[in-house]
Amino acid sequence: MIYEMRIYTVKVGKMNQYIKHFEKIGLPIISKYSKLIGYWYTETGVLNQVIHIWEYENFNERIEKRKALYDDYEWLENFIPTALQMLEKQESRIMNATSFSPIK
Repeated sequence: MIYEMRIYTVKVGKMNQYIKHFEKIGLPIISKYSKLIGYWYTETGVLNQVIHIWEYENFNERIEKRKALYDDYEWLENFIPTALQMLEKQESRIMNATSFSPIK
């Protein structure tokens, strides 16, 4: 398994709106393609960030699933236009589990 950590910096004052939009519109769509492991927002440190982790069998599966998501009309028309207006920055990290990781 591989895991993708995505970190989005949300515009100040837009956190609740972004989370509600993702939960209501984005999550049902992206869940057709990817398995959500966890979804958090920051309270300390770098503020106004949401962090989510997605699970894939391997990097090729991730490429296929992300391509299918980017081709999904609902994602492109119902989620992305509103979401992008609330974001300042996006980061993505692919992570491989160690032999002793509780999540592999």
